[in-house]
Amino acid sequence: MYRKRIVFVVLSLLLVLSMALAACGSQATPTAAPSQPTQAPAQPTAAPTQAPTQAQAPTQAPTQAKPVTIEVYYPVAVDAPIAKILQGYIADFEKANPNIKVKPVFSGGYGDVKTTIQTTIEGGGKPPALAVMLAADLYDLVNADYVVPLDDFIKASPDGEAYIKDFFPAFMANSEYDGKIWSIPFQRSVVTLYYNADLFEEAGLQPPDSWQSLAEAAQKLTIPDKRWGIEWPSGWPYWLFQPLAIGNGQNIIQSPTEVVFDDPKVIEAAQFYIDLSHKYHAMPEGVQKNWGSAPGDFAKGAAAMIVHSSGSLRGILNQADFKVGVMAVPGKEPGTYATVTGGGNFYILKNVPREEQEAAWKFVQFVTQPKYAADFSIQTGYVATRQSAYDTDAMKAYIEKVPQAGQLKDMLQYAGAELSCMNLGKVRNIFHKYLQAAYNGQMPPAEAMKQAQQEADKALEMFK
Repeated sequence: MYRKRIVFVVLSLLLVLSMALAACGSQATPTAAPSQPTQAPAQPTAAPTQAPTQAQAPTQAPTQAKPVTIEVYYPVAVDAPIAKILQGYIADFEKANPNIKVKPVFSGGYGDVKTTIQTTIEGGGKPPALAVMLAADLYDLVNADYVVPLDDFIKASPDGEAYIKDFFPAFMANSEYDGKIWSIPFQRSVVTLYYNADLFEEAGLQPPDSWQSLAEAAQKLTIPDKRWGIEWPSGWPYWLFQPLAIGNGQNIIQSPTEVVFDDPKVIEAAQFYIDLSHKYHAMPEGVQKNWGSAPGDFAKGAAAMIVHSSGSLRGILNQADFKVGVMAVPGKEPGTYATVTGGGNFYILKNVPREEQEAAWKFVQFVTQPKYAADFSIQTGYVATRQSAYDTDAMKAYIEKVPQAGQLKDMLQYAGAELSCMNLGKVRNIFHKYLQAAYNGQMPPAEAMKQAQQEADKALEMFK
């Protein structure tokens, strides 16, 4: 009996020991698949001093990873080889992640992407896993229940908090709503005043630093039937108009449910735009539907200045045979400047399989690494969205060669909030309708903005 008890005790001890050893050998492997696959930080700051353990940074995809294909809807709205650039990034990503296939779908512009997704979802179809849409569309996309918040993905990432903090605050301002992060900045821009520095020097002019000096320079550089002093596209007017309002001390947006279209300073900004053509005869009269042609007009010398997206920088530099100056739009008072952010963010769509959402998040992290953020800025003229992108050797070398790229980044200090509110599509259309009526001389600016305010208030009433 005593011997049996000893044998029982020994066997028990051996069993406990074997269980402990098994636990030690498996503690680095989660017992269930995490909501976000673990991975090394997207851009390590330094090589590890020793070989990482499995728990620190897996070097390969989990054995249970299954092949997955994701669609990415992407707009091509500026003079830059966007499709070719993105296809290069996709090839790099697929090489690093052989279990994920990325299928890009390129469309004409942001509106096309949003409309296609809306039509697909409302028709009962399956949306893409990922899309680049306007940062300003945030509230409409959330209210329509088209997109998912990214907080869980961010928390599951080893460097999630540091990753988010590395984006410029001016760009992240369009990503947050109701205490959550809904999108990641990628294709971001600022309204930019491009000027022909050679013409300014020949005419003995300094870069403008106020409305008055801008108007006078545009007037002096205008040659009838040959060259406009300035072209200021207004076929899609709110974005390029906002720096005028901000530069006069009053943005047109106050909050997600409040706009101030009828503020006297906004009205004065609209009048200054009209004065550039009617008083100074320095730009085309009425609504200028020349967004697509303005960069080419500037590059070939048909306009001494244009107001356009920073995303057009690369195309302009490739075409112009003169020194190109870039700056924020001068404000009303001397020494003041203003711009506004714009462009698109990555959104992960709802109602797609979780594995596609996870693959989409992995792709987002990959293409927003500092080296890709820098490369995208270098190749397009868009402002690199991450601060660390400007610490890369590639970006430092590029800014030394093309100082305009650094000047675009510096313009963020003058950036105001882009028009983004509830019921944005309707509110924006209201503003466009009446601002263009003022530009075309169909209504005085004060009357047009008063009517725009009344209709916008009605469109926002249900959200207050």
